[in-house]
Amino acid sequence: MRHDTPTPVDFWFDPTCPWAWLTSRWLLEVAQRRPLQLRWHLMSLTVLNEGRADLPERWHRDLAARMEPVRVCAAAEQRYGAGVLGGLYTELGTRFHLGREPKERATYAAALAAAGCDPALAGAAGSEAYDGVVRASHHDAIGRVGADVGTPVVAVGDVAFFGPVVTPAPRGEAAVRLWDGVLAVAATDGFFELKRTRTRRPVFT
Repeated sequence: MRHDTPTPVDFWFDPTCPWAWLTSRWLLEVAQRRPLQLRWHLMSLTVLNEGRADLPERWHRDLAARMEPVRVCAAAEQRYGAGVLGGLYTELGTRFHLGREPKERATYAAALAAAGCDPALAGAAGSEAYDGVVRASHHDAIGRVGADVGTPVVAVGDVAFFGPVVTPAPRGEAAVRLWDGVLAVAATDGFFELKRTRTRRPVFT
């Protein structure tokens, strides 16, 4: 079977989510072996969980902080176009998830500069000016899969789903095998859910 026709894949992420990071690294691994047309989009754990009375106050404080790098990504997308998101996500995620760097403006500025963007866009972290853009992208994702999901959301063509949630990110042929499985379920009419309880924390190496 030939795999020379690019498959459109849309990926919605919150840059602070470790599970989304692992899924994104898996997709990039697949893209080295299969022709994928990857398109990156923003969603927000803050928006996803707002108004939840069952979460303790410390969670709401954490969620408010998580909005900062999403705003920075939105500002960069508005300045440079959607094509900037993939590289900026890699720079932010490398710092957050591998480097354990704090979610603060110095980290955002360094990531912006490494991605070829104006580091002054880090100032968007504390501004609500881009929240409408973030919400529109977030609701686009949720509108495709329903509200009872998290991040990431992946769409293969017209079929969208939450996940796959996996750790560590599969490499090599293992990545391709998972991709083929995802294509199989995406092509199955009426397929909705396959899930088990997580028994591992995110593994980044």
